[in-house]
Amino acid sequence: MSALRVDLDLIKKYNVAGPRYTSYPPANYFSADVSREVVLQRIRENNESAGDLSLYFHLPFCQSLCWFCGCTTVITTQQGQSETYLKYLDKELDLMEAQMNRDRQVVQLHFGGGTPTFLTPAELRRLGAMIRRRFRVSEDVEAGVEIDPRRIGRDHIAALREIGFNRASLGVQDHNPEVQAAVHRIQPFDVTKQTVDWIRHTGFKSLNIDLIYGLPYQTPASFEKTIDEVLSLNPDRFAVFSYAHVPWIKPTQRVFKDEDLPSPETKLQLLKLTIEKLTDAGFVYIGMDHFARANDELAVAQRQKTLQRNFQGYSTHGGADIYSFGMSAISQAQGVYWQNIKELPAYYAALDGNELPIAKGYVMTDDDKIRRTTIMRLMCDLGLDYSSMSRQLQLDFETYFSAELQSLGDLEADGLIVRNRDGLEVTNLGRLLIRNIAMRFDPLQSVRKEKTFSRTI
Repeated sequence: MSALRVDLDLIKKYNVAGPRYTSYPPANYFSADVSREVVLQRIRENNESAGDLSLYFHLPFCQSLCWFCGCTTVITTQQGQSETYLKYLDKELDLMEAQMNRDRQVVQLHFGGGTPTFLTPAELRRLGAMIRRRFRVSEDVEAGVEIDPRRIGRDHIAALREIGFNRASLGVQDHNPEVQAAVHRIQPFDVTKQTVDWIRHTGFKSLNIDLIYGLPYQTPASFEKTIDEVLSLNPDRFAVFSYAHVPWIKPTQRVFKDEDLPSPETKLQLLKLTIEKLTDAGFVYIGMDHFARANDELAVAQRQKTLQRNFQGYSTHGGADIYSFGMSAISQAQGVYWQNIKELPAYYAALDGNELPIAKGYVMTDDDKIRRTTIMRLMCDLGLDYSSMSRQLQLDFETYFSAELQSLGDLEADGLIVRNRDGLEVTNLGRLLIRNIAMRFDPLQSVRKEKTFSRTI
């Protein structure tokens, strides 16, 4: 894709609240009314086959809180907490192992948080052994880990590589000292560079950099300097997220004064700068905050229309069932979602009672499955071929979605999509607003409250 130019006035029009569609329906529709017995029955049914697996481990601990953070975390300086947590992960794995088909192959593995590298190198090696003792891990598994460069040593990186990790995602957010002080995250560029050097030396095959735009005191000039610095590190991918200001959900964010946050106009300028600068540098704008080099697996999969999307974002292994472990972790398999207990003491208590720590779930209807596939293909393929969708869904796509397709006139007029008799294509501008386009195929959107989700930009 050629360099993308951004129309700020048009972006303002579509800057509304909406889901990110890592699942459909989104996780706020999961319910405690879906019993553990129902979920366990679905898990047993799912393990009658030997389909591929994607494993996720939520490692929630952080030594300090970044005030912008929207993740489920446990803030502590007590290193011993991670040892206790591993003991309970071991229990959870034991309980789930009894339900699993041992012939299934793990093709994707991810450690997220929190800060996975809060664990000591010895604890990381122990967790790796716990996983491989129970699961058949593919030799070419895609194994990614989120890394905080501020509190890490070379041995952390070596331990991760030893247990099979080959993709690293570094939290940077912003290198400007004023911004870092305001968000309670001090991380000079030299600290980031040192971690990148260790990652390269140890043999990781892919590096992603996370940035956030919309933080206090950010300006186009200061953020451009951050982008220039991280471009010098030669990453393979970028994830550049919009800061979601949701103090009604994350009270810590109330520390930010309105006058310290970039104005809506400035925030849009930051986004415009980011997209134009990264696409000028040769990155493909995959959509939904993600950029990849043209020869990266994500960009190749998108061109070949094999890209997938799930709770781990864009993926080349989205067809694998996701089994997730740890507090708050979300799993997905054959038409059912389930989420673990979010509070650490209650998570521990469930495992002490020899019960899987399932808090709530969702069993998909046939309509949910149809809409999930449609939204996923739209967000991954950046278009919809009506005949192909009809074959895939085993229905007449244009008839089933007649009302939704008729509603797309304004999106076409504004240049977000191009339609013809065979389907629709998302334009370069539409990539930026792909959530808005996907929302047209989501009947739940019309009954949602404004503050349920962050804004699309």
